[in-house]
Amino acid sequence: MAVCRETGEIRHLRFPDLAGLLRRGDLLVLNDTKVIRGRLRARKATGAAVEIFLLSPLEAREPGGETWEALARPSRRLNEGMLFRVGEEIVVTLLRRLGEGRWSVRLSARGLVHEALERGGEVPLPPYIRRRAGDPLLLTDAERYQTVYARHPGSVAAPTAGLHFDRNLLAKIARTGVATATVTLTIGYGTFSTIRAGDVEDHEIHPEEFRLGSETAAAVAAARNRGGRVVAVGTTSVRTLESCAGPDGRVTPSEGTTRLFITPGYRFRAVDVLLTNFHLPRSSLLALVMAFGGVELIREAYRKAVSERYRFFSYGDAMFVF
Repeated sequence: MAVCRETGEIRHLRFPDLAGLLRRGDLLVLNDTKVIRGRLRARKATGAAVEIFLLSPLEAREPGGETWEALARPSRRLNEGMLFRVGEEIVVTLLRRLGEGRWSVRLSARGLVHEALERGGEVPLPPYIRRRAGDPLLLTDAERYQTVYARHPGSVAAPTAGLHFDRNLLAKIARTGVATATVTLTIGYGTFSTIRAGDVEDHEIHPEEFRLGSETAAAVAAARNRGGRVVAVGTTSVRTLESCAGPDGRVTPSEGTTRLFITPGYRFRAVDVLLTNFHLPRSSLLALVMAFGGVELIREAYRKAVSERYRFFSYGDAMFVF
């Protein structure tokens, strides 16, 4: 779907048509984060199944052991101090409860933990995709739930707008004179938390690590100089660019954590065009899209998407808001 903010026109297109919506001189900005194999299956001494879902590291990583925030299920039947073995290389220790099913856990491994996770963990698929341990489709899922340009491990979910791209489409876009740059925002569990506050501005986003390098800052400046548009692929790319943007729309190389929560009324400084999936109600993702496209126009786009049976969720359809 293509949504024009200036005219209010809404068009139904297919994703390969994206190349025709971009202009020579534009800059496509991609989030190159990679989903970690953070779903760990273990068993208690009784044989009962336990699942550990890693959320975010709680301290600096070191060889042999790391402390993470994680979901542990079934949480009510677990106690502090319990140890679980995941495969042959990882031991998980429950350190303390953090509330709402979340735990501080210690991961121990013979070598580097992230390498052990690659061998013993599973990619944490969205909860509506159900696979049993040993299902051969898990190997396919692990590949499909990554963008083709994923490079930097750390996220617990994929930047889903980027899942639509394959290398052929990216090459086709490059041939039209559109440049490409990358940022990294490590997607945490809190990104998808339902907004429960009565006033949307009272909702808080959990901090997420980001990095915008000097090459990308230079690419944004070059696009501005030649009159091109900055096209953000996904809400995570938007939040990274806007976290680093000055009043003139140029961005400064930076890395750290961001809690930027964009709601209607926000003045965008760096992003001119947004490519994003369709999001669920009462989410910070939808609030950002409404801030960018305008509340009523996005509501109308969603009404048309529902009537035309567009797909939502991680593997769903996309909209190009310009």
